[in-house]
Amino acid sequence: MVSKALFSLLAVLFCAQAVFGLTIISKAEWGGAPATSKTSLANGLAYAVIHHTAGAYCSTKSACIQQMKNIQSYHQKTLGWADIGYNFLIGGDGNVYEGRGWNVMGAHATNWNSKSIGISFMGNYNNDRPTAAQISVAKSLLAAAVSRGQIKSGYILYGHRQVGSTECPGTNLWNEIRTWPNWKA
Repeated sequence: MVSKALFSLLAVLFCAQAVFGLTIISKAEWGGAPATSKTSLANGLAYAVIHHTAGAYCSTKSACIQQMKNIQSYHQKTLGWADIGYNFLIGGDGNVYEGRGWNVMGAHATNWNSKSIGISFMGNYNNDRPTAAQISVAKSLLAAAVSRGQIKSGYILYGHRQVGSTECPGTNLWNEIRTWPNWKA
């Protein structure tokens, strides 16, 4: 028998998905390897940090799944991290892909991992331009994060370059996110 609390949680998640038009491709669906360890991430976070992978752009689900596997392999096998560094990634196909997911601390921005979620766009946005579909799904993901309590409604949105010495998230994506309501200079 499913507990009332679990049923309520599932109802909230399904409603959030319906309201925000958001489907997240799970790690199981894209064939990700398990994390070697996990650290919990609190709810009510004050920040969200936007990144780009600075790698290959993908425009189909199959190409984005391959990119997810490549990124995870690089993060785990080359960098020695427990998992892919970001909480979620956004493909050029307009899908959101689960990285570490909800309530798991990422490895995306030194000194900011414990107080933010990390969302990365697959590609190099010094050259690539975010599509309308990517922008829409990113905003839906942020709205879902607020709805589920992962980040607070008055969260501050930063580009990675604001919290670290990098050109990430690339000039084209940087110029886009600076127009979003929660972005702060």
